[in-house]
Amino acid sequence: MSLFELSHFSVLATAVTSVLSALLLLAVSRQLWTFRWTITRDRAYKLPLPQGSMGWPLVGETFHWLFQGSSFHISRRAKYGNVFKTHLLGKPVIRVTGAENIRKILLGEHNLVCTQWPQSTRIILGPNTLVNSIGDLHKQKRKILVKVFSRGALETYIPRLQDVVKSEIAKWCSEPGSVNVYTAAKSLTFRIAVRVLLGLTMEEDRIIYLSRIFEELMSNLFSLPIDVPLSGLRKGIKARDVLHACMEKIIEEKLQMQQAAGYRDAFDYMLSSAKESGYELSRQELKESAVELIFAAHSTTASASTSLIMQLLRHPAVCEKARLELQAQGLGCDTYCPKCSQSKTRNLDGEGVRSKKQQIERDESKNRPGAETGFKVNDTWTGECDSTPDSREKRLCSGSHLPHLSFEKLNRLRYLDCVVKEVLRFLPPVSGGYRTVLKTFELDGYQIPKGWSVMYSIRDTHETAAVFQNPELFDPDRFGDERDESKTGRFNYVPFGGGIRSCIGRELAQIILKTLAIELLATTECELATETFPKMQTVPIVHPVNGLHVYFKYRNCGADHLLNSL
Repeated sequence: MSLFELSHFSVLATAVTSVLSALLLLAVSRQLWTFRWTITRDRAYKLPLPQGSMGWPLVGETFHWLFQGSSFHISRRAKYGNVFKTHLLGKPVIRVTGAENIRKILLGEHNLVCTQWPQSTRIILGPNTLVNSIGDLHKQKRKILVKVFSRGALETYIPRLQDVVKSEIAKWCSEPGSVNVYTAAKSLTFRIAVRVLLGLTMEEDRIIYLSRIFEELMSNLFSLPIDVPLSGLRKGIKARDVLHACMEKIIEEKLQMQQAAGYRDAFDYMLSSAKESGYELSRQELKESAVELIFAAHSTTASASTSLIMQLLRHPAVCEKARLELQAQGLGCDTYCPKCSQSKTRNLDGEGVRSKKQQIERDESKNRPGAETGFKVNDTWTGECDSTPDSREKRLCSGSHLPHLSFEKLNRLRYLDCVVKEVLRFLPPVSGGYRTVLKTFELDGYQIPKGWSVMYSIRDTHETAAVFQNPELFDPDRFGDERDESKTGRFNYVPFGGGIRSCIGRELAQIILKTLAIELLATTECELATETFPKMQTVPIVHPVNGLHVYFKYRNCGADHLLNSL
């Protein structure tokens, strides 16, 4: 063997040895990392820790989770079961699925577990908010806020809420091109929070400015807790301070008023409730509560609104059934539209409505692929904006004459209620929640040790609950009186969480969704602007990747009625 061959062999052997040493070191370090967490089990309990993997040192399985998305939890649930351990974002986590398991977590608040928000969220929202309070303070604040979302308060909000929805839909219908529904829904829910809950009336430019400031706050809510220039936390704090400054004037005015005259907003109900409870809210508490109200009404409701519109686009039969219910309850747009009603008596050869033959020719000439993905009636729409004076008048007419809703009217819409419930089951805005374990307890045959984090999964529970027939299908009738699959087991359906931490504004959220659905179904036609529906991102809140782009236009109710009668 030559010297060159010996040298080549020596280099190769060194390389192989180095690689094997590195692999061995990684394997040993991973075993030590797993052992490090294994010894944290509570030795007073004989039960083992849940099965699962703690991943690699320091990073755990964080990168797998980020890149795999929902498939991360699905694959591990299939391998380890409904309760498994992992390590995410620097903390040991036990992921929990299933109604009985979730029940123990949600009903164990303040006893077995306590709510857990990132430090940046606690700093930005402030220590006086409901989400950051625990124990007796949480109970006291929740008692005050209950009146804000009482039936009497909600009845007061509904007319103004509906006006905001009408106004925003009018903007969508006036757009010559498509509308990004998720962006538009966030604008809608921000305006609802500002106008309905806070009672603020301001110029459009000011609303747009504050909306941008709030988006800045939201985008930095889950950031590293490092308060240095240009950091996410510093940006979030700055945005919060701007919002607080905006709230100061209205707070001063309300504190000086003895009794609210006319419309009562959430501030009014909050102040009167605190007074009745013998608790005096400081100005700082009121400012933090105002931002928290916007926070609570904004992102999750915008997510659910977007999911609602997407499911209506996907399922025309659901739209038709919901429209028939609206008409039966006197909420069809032609029922209250004087101009559309007059058009029913016009001669077909006149200016009001084309003949059926002309309509068919128009349909054939304008038909294009993808036109079936929308909620439309007797009209294939190309997405082009008809800008004639007559069409503008019809759009304004169609959008202005639906009567004001009420609690009673909304409660009569049983099928629409089923649609909203199914949207929240099929695409819950929040996929789950985090808690910190206060003391070791048993769950599904495993110990859940003190100090670990627990993440309960809303989405996985909805998808795997045995009470739901064909859970992969969008089927509003599963909540109908005949089937009502949710009545078996309280925690199989938990879009708003449960226990003392359940969403306090859940009824308001459902009212917003129902009002939006009524206005859209009764007065508009919508069509998907893209060839396919977008994929949905589930972290941190469910939303469409790259947006959901849709064409909106007002319906010509009178024409629809005439064409159906021919």
